[in-house]
Amino acid sequence: MTSSTPLRPPGPHAGAPPLIGAPPGDPGPWAAAHRDDVRTALARHGALLVRGLDLGTPDEVAAVADGLGAVPAPEREALAARRTHREGVYSSATWPPHQRMCMHHESSYTLDRPGLLLIACLTAPDEGGETGTADAAAVLAALPGGLVRRFETEGWVLDRSYHEDIGAGVADAFGTDDRAAVEAYCRAQAVDFAWRDDGGLRTRQRRAAVVRHPADGRRCWSNQVAFLSEWTLDPDVREYLTDVYGADALPFTTRYGDGEPIEEETVRQIEAVYADHTALHRWRAGDLLLVDNLRTAHSREPYEGPRDVVVAMADPVRVPASGAAETAFGPVGAGPS
Repeated sequence: MTSSTPLRPPGPHAGAPPLIGAPPGDPGPWAAAHRDDVRTALARHGALLVRGLDLGTPDEVAAVADGLGAVPAPEREALAARRTHREGVYSSATWPPHQRMCMHHESSYTLDRPGLLLIACLTAPDEGGETGTADAAAVLAALPGGLVRRFETEGWVLDRSYHEDIGAGVADAFGTDDRAAVEAYCRAQAVDFAWRDDGGLRTRQRRAAVVRHPADGRRCWSNQVAFLSEWTLDPDVREYLTDVYGADALPFTTRYGDGEPIEEETVRQIEAVYADHTALHRWRAGDLLLVDNLRTAHSREPYEGPRDVVVAMADPVRVPASGAAETAFGPVGAGPS
C-alpha cells in the first residue's frame, strides 16, 4: 500500500478484514489511483475495510467501483426487494430489522454470480446491524468430513416457490412477468420450473456447494445451504409459512444434491462452524467493506434505528451447475458456459 492507504492489522476479532485508511475527498480518483494495491490486498485477505472516504451517496459508491475497474453484475433471481440506484448498485435487501441474516455468499444459487461486493454504510444504525465475515476455506476445513464429501459430490439444491405477497415476486426476480422470457431464462441457467394452477412459479436448481477459487484454486464452502434453509427461519415464521403455503410450497428451502431433505441437525452444524469463524464489523457511517464473494461469506445482525447500506455487485463469474467441486471460470464470457 502507498502511504495514503496503510494496511493495518486485523481488528479485535480474529479474522477481521484488514483496515485501509483513505483520505476524505473524491472517492473515485482515490480508488483509481490505488486500484492495484486494493486488488492485491483483497486477493490476499478475501475482505478489506476501507475507512476515511466518508461515503454518503450511492453515486460515490458507484464511483469507487468504477475506480477499481469493477464490472457491474446485475442481480438475477432476487430473493427480496431492493431499490436499484444504477446497474449493479442496489439498496440492501429488504429484510426484517429484528431478524438476523445468516452467513451466505451473495447469489450463490445462480450460475453467474458477483465475484466482488462493495458494501457501504451511508447511515449507521443506533444499535446492532453489524456485518459479519467468514473465510470460506476455513469454514470448509472445519466442517465434518463426511458432510463435506456428500455436498462436494452431490452439490446442493434450492427449492423455491414465488409468491407475490412475500419476498421477490416473479417480475422482481426475473425482470419480467412474461412467461416465455422467464422460461427461456430458466432453461439457459439450468433451473427446472413449473407453473402452479394459481399462476405462481416453482423452481429447483442444483448447484456446487464447494467451489475452487479461480485465482488460486483453493476450495471454498461457497453456497447458501444454511441461509436458505427452512431451519434457519424463525420458528413462528416457519410455522406461519407452512400453514399458509404448505410444506411443499415454502418460499425457499434447501436440499442435498440428490433431492433429499437436509436435517435440522446438519443446518445447525453448519451454523455453529460459521459462528466459530465469524468476525463482526460494527459500522461507522462512510465505511466501505470489500468482499470477495466466492471466498468470503457475510451476514447481518439485527438492528434498531435507521440503517442505510448500499451494495455494489461486480465482477461476475460463472460457476458450473454441478455437484463436484468446480473451479469458477472467471469473468463471464471468458470461459466455458
